[in-house]
Amino acid sequence: MPSLLRGRLAPLLAVVPLVLALVPALGAPAAAGPDTLFPRLGDASYDARHYDVRLRYDPSTNRLRARTSLRAVAPTRLTSFQLDLVGMRVTSVRVGGAKARWRRSGQQLVVTPRRPVEGRFSVTVAYRGVPRTYRDPDGSREGWVRTGDGAIALGEPVGTMTWIPSDNTPGDKASYTYRITVPTGTTAVANGDLARRATHGRRTTWTWRARDPMATYLAMVAIGRFRGYHSTARSVTGRRIPVWTFADRDHDVPRSVRRTLPRALRFAERLFGPYPFTSTGMVVDDADVGYALETQTRPFYPFAVDTVTLVHEMAHQWFGNSVTVRDWHDLWLAEGFATYTEWLWEARRGGRTPAQQFDSLYAQPASARWWSPAPTEFTDSRDLFGAPVYQRGAMTLQALRERIGDADFFAFLKIWARTYRHGNATTADLVRVAEQVSGQQLDQLFADWLELDGRPAGY
Repeated sequence: MPSLLRGRLAPLLAVVPLVLALVPALGAPAAAGPDTLFPRLGDASYDARHYDVRLRYDPSTNRLRARTSLRAVAPTRLTSFQLDLVGMRVTSVRVGGAKARWRRSGQQLVVTPRRPVEGRFSVTVAYRGVPRTYRDPDGSREGWVRTGDGAIALGEPVGTMTWIPSDNTPGDKASYTYRITVPTGTTAVANGDLARRATHGRRTTWTWRARDPMATYLAMVAIGRFRGYHSTARSVTGRRIPVWTFADRDHDVPRSVRRTLPRALRFAERLFGPYPFTSTGMVVDDADVGYALETQTRPFYPFAVDTVTLVHEMAHQWFGNSVTVRDWHDLWLAEGFATYTEWLWEARRGGRTPAQQFDSLYAQPASARWWSPAPTEFTDSRDLFGAPVYQRGAMTLQALRERIGDADFFAFLKIWARTYRHGNATTADLVRVAEQVSGQQLDQLFADWLELDGRPAGY
């Protein structure tokens, strides 16, 4: 995820006051979701398969008129289910085309269909209003963020529920179609591939399709007056990958940076295997949110792009986006890998090696901020984007590399990316794969680095 303020060394975002501040409004206990950090988010009773998101946005008023249809599968009979949605005014809910009863309960939209659902079902929610922006204690923002000429929607970890009624948990991935109608002359960008652009008088509808599974926190929409660049990047496999880059007119992307993107993509492919998605690119906007974000296929950057951040967010397309955490407590599986990729890139460019990066961090005193709390053991969501998740996460990978050797380590990176491609994974899954590749028992190494508070001894 984010570099910049939330990135490499800063323990920032505090989501607890944002999400749990809604809890007193709950009229009844919420159904437990699959995530341990945000148990009130998500509904484990169904599996989201596809979101069809239709947005009509007026930049002059920041008002949104929207309709989202979700196709899902319920393994057992449901008399009611929940979607995560905050703010906005819901005007109708239909299940399978029939009107359904609904009520708001804190951040949840509780839906009671006319008849219970089981197996495949669909739900369509119509809603409107000014979407909410979350301002975090560190000053960073997520959700629907207004810009000088439009808005950008960002969702890590919880902000997507400000503009899409959804199963807002990383463990439930789905494909997406966006149809975004804006004033003609304004651009609407989202994840995936640009399928169509149709103008009817004063309005233009942009249709984007993200065909590969995506967690809700990686969904993105950017609306504004952008410069657009369309090209292709050559994969190491020979595939031509479409590149769509959009930049705010006052914050253009230099050609040198645009040329770095294909190089960073191929660098990651050589390490992790073929690029996992159908397109790539970037969005650079004047959104002062405080971080960059690995929004799937098309990362977001505020104001400008530097090479190290680009490499970090590109690595996330494999680790975080294709291989997605099932639970937020395993976020090191995304951020540790992306940070380690920065180290590999620096070494390739003649800078410090990962071993030197490791030694420099390990030499710091026990009071250094990456030693506590352990990367998978934090209990305060303020630590979700803390230095242990990033720095100690990357150090965990270097410790593994030194234990099993380069041949097994780099084989492991590819096998890990391939085994859980477009899926969800846990730390336990990673330990199992590393042990299978290396033939070694590694549970103590991972416990030292991920579960025990303080600096591990003997490394």
